[in-house]
Amino acid sequence: MTTTWWSRLSKQQKKHQDQRASEPQLKEKYQGIHKLPNDNADLSPGELTFEEDTAGGMGRHLGVMSCTLLIVGNIIGTGIFSTPSSILSGVGSVGASLMLWILGFLLSFCGLFIWLEFGTMFPRSGGEKVYLEAVYRKPKYLATIVFSANAILLGFTASNCIVFASNILVAAGRPVGRWNERGIALGVIFFATLLHGLIPKTGVLIMNLLSMFKIVILVFVVITGWVVLSGKTRVADPYYNFRNAFAGSSTSSNDYATATFKVLYAYSGWSNVNYVMNDVRNPVRTLKIAGPLGLGICTVLYLLANVAYFSAATKTEIDESGVTVAALFFGNVFGSVAKRALSVFIALSAIGNVITATFSASRVNQELAKEGIPFPFGNKFWASNWPTGKSPLPGLIIHLIPSVIVIIGPPPNIAYPFILDIQEYPMQIINFFIVVALFYLRWKKPDAVWPFKVWWPLAVFFLAAASFLLVAPFLKPSNGVGDTPPLPYYLYCLVGIAVMFVGVLYWAAWRIILPKVFGYELVPRKERLDDGTFVTVFSSRKMQ
Repeated sequence: MTTTWWSRLSKQQKKHQDQRASEPQLKEKYQGIHKLPNDNADLSPGELTFEEDTAGGMGRHLGVMSCTLLIVGNIIGTGIFSTPSSILSGVGSVGASLMLWILGFLLSFCGLFIWLEFGTMFPRSGGEKVYLEAVYRKPKYLATIVFSANAILLGFTASNCIVFASNILVAAGRPVGRWNERGIALGVIFFATLLHGLIPKTGVLIMNLLSMFKIVILVFVVITGWVVLSGKTRVADPYYNFRNAFAGSSTSSNDYATATFKVLYAYSGWSNVNYVMNDVRNPVRTLKIAGPLGLGICTVLYLLANVAYFSAATKTEIDESGVTVAALFFGNVFGSVAKRALSVFIALSAIGNVITATFSASRVNQELAKEGIPFPFGNKFWASNWPTGKSPLPGLIIHLIPSVIVIIGPPPNIAYPFILDIQEYPMQIINFFIVVALFYLRWKKPDAVWPFKVWWPLAVFFLAAASFLLVAPFLKPSNGVGDTPPLPYYLYCLVGIAVMFVGVLYWAAWRIILPKVFGYELVPRKERLDDGTFVTVFSSRKMQ
């Protein structure tokens, strides 16, 4: 018994010594990263200090190449293969469609530079969560909870799981049924969850390889388009769509707003590194390089791929074919046999996007739990890197649950276009408040350190575009029904707003109603978990 007691005492003493030693080591470790100029009480986001927030996990293991591929892998999903046809159908002409892809590029680059400014100023994981917390500090935790509602309830990757399932069935020559499609889709999301949760290094390797494969696919499409335009293929008139490119263009603001949401969805992912900054080596420098490089690669490939698509099929063929523009492109150039190969390409691109998006989403979910957001069974488990001590499997499970619900719930033919719209609208609301926060910080904190500053006209342009995209979807479309019948054309906006309002109600219940009814106050404290992660924990104290 004496030996056991002494052993326990020795372990406890050693643990306390390690914890005391870890604090100066953490400070020394991160001193060269950013010198912590904005990590003070007036500007520091959340309860945790910079050293505490970046502790735990795999450490800083992502370099410039991995971060660039992280952005490319998240941007290039299935959107570039499927949405060009729906965008063309919405705006009515090839010229207007191409202009929207250019507008999407301009908006994405403006957004990228704004997020670069915030990301270099606050080099922490969490993205928009961190930036909202730094500015919208009162009422306390309201911005965090509202962002949490959007990130968790609408942060699923179900659509690309379904796309993988349907395309892999087509490639295998099997009929696409309701439950075999959903069964495969469920297998994909569970695979991505376990991959990153149990063998994280392998997960990053697979993620990078699939991102490089996507680049190869689009380069092949672009080169094939050049060959088509040279007149050396079976396509009779490759310049047909470009002669009267703007003929038949829509005059409805709603049509352009809805189509712009689809373009922005295809470009979404340029802020991916901002969500995982705690995993990035030399985060400020890496973000400055990887952000523009990743988005630049995707932009060039996207614009040239659209030109290739429209060179191989007329607008009428695209409207009447009932298939994606990519399938029509491969069929017209290589014949019907090539469509099966395209299905394999799209399936691999879809699963690559699922693996990349899951990696980022889990880090955001972990940051929310570390901040003390009330999750079922307490937030310490959800903030941890259980079971490996390297990767947040609990954060991956938070991402898994809504994805499973969406996969097995609504019919895919109605759900997929609706999901594209509903995920983008709340993000435009968040984007609006982020840009307003940027101007507020520059006005109120002129002495803060800014490692990167976006040119203010770009921020104004992004703010104006975000404002337009918040209003225009409520205007009646030219066809009167939108692109998700039988659902009302404005429903996705209302659902997005409702999700954010759920966050407001949750915050009110947690911070105001329940404490007032039961007579207690919430008292925060910090704890260090066994895997080195720091977490804010709230306890209730009876009010006198």
